[in-house]
Amino acid sequence: MEVLLAKTAGFCFGVKRAVDTVYEQIRKQEGKIYTFGPIIHNEQVVQDLEEKGVTVISSAEELETLTAGTVIIRSHGVPKRIYEIIERRGLRCVDATCPFVKRIHRIVEQESAVGKQILIIGNAGHPEVEGIMGWSHTPAKVVETREEIADLTFDRSKSVCIVSQTTFNYNKFQELVEIFAEKGYDISVVNTICNATEERQTEAREIAAKVDAMMVIGGRHSSNTRKLYEICSGVCANTYFVQALDDLHLDLPASVRLVGITAGASTPNKIIEEVQRNVRINF
Repeated sequence: MEVLLAKTAGFCFGVKRAVDTVYEQIRKQEGKIYTFGPIIHNEQVVQDLEEKGVTVISSAEELETLTAGTVIIRSHGVPKRIYEIIERRGLRCVDATCPFVKRIHRIVEQESAVGKQILIIGNAGHPEVEGIMGWSHTPAKVVETREEIADLTFDRSKSVCIVSQTTFNYNKFQELVEIFAEKGYDISVVNTICNATEERQTEAREIAAKVDAMMVIGGRHSSNTRKLYEICSGVCANTYFVQALDDLHLDLPASVRLVGITAGASTPNKIIEEVQRNVRINF
């Protein structure tokens, strides 16, 4: 079986930086280490860190119970109030928020501080989006579909600043902005989708159009991996979501000769290499 592997597959800059940060803190051995939320959306990585003594904190309430230790902020970022709790509890804070996400925090904080209303195009409930909302001085609204943005209303006496989740589908972002612009609000648009996401999505679409079957590797909870699957399945009918080798018990059509592989930003190279090797040998 011939395999075409995406050059952009695997850890992006922000994810690699976050993971490296945790392992660096483990090596320093300066007391108990916590991460606020899973450091990235990859179960294998999170499990390895837990085996090395890193504990995942899931809520502000849980954070309030700590009296000592180091809290590492996840790559997706957190609301401003989490930093305030860490400081008030006297805990050591190591910030591993992706710099692209930090940029959105600054934009939202500054724009809302001067009275602008904030619209976030992204997945409501995703940790990155929840973190962005937590930096707005005014209540932020979140949409991800044509239907949601069509029904959306704001105070017409105030401007609206539009930002995006870093891993959102770029073409879909443009489409939703165009729909909202027709409503006639005074808007400012900041495309905060990171370059790595745009490049990864563009390459995935191009590869999917060339191959007989496409495999998208990543965690089930990874937003950017789900976006890649959505893009690839729209181009290639034989598109498969692969989280681990166990998912490779596939019944590929006999006509498949060329398989494309891409992976989400939270997927370690080891997993990508294992899938690629398995496809070459067993299909």
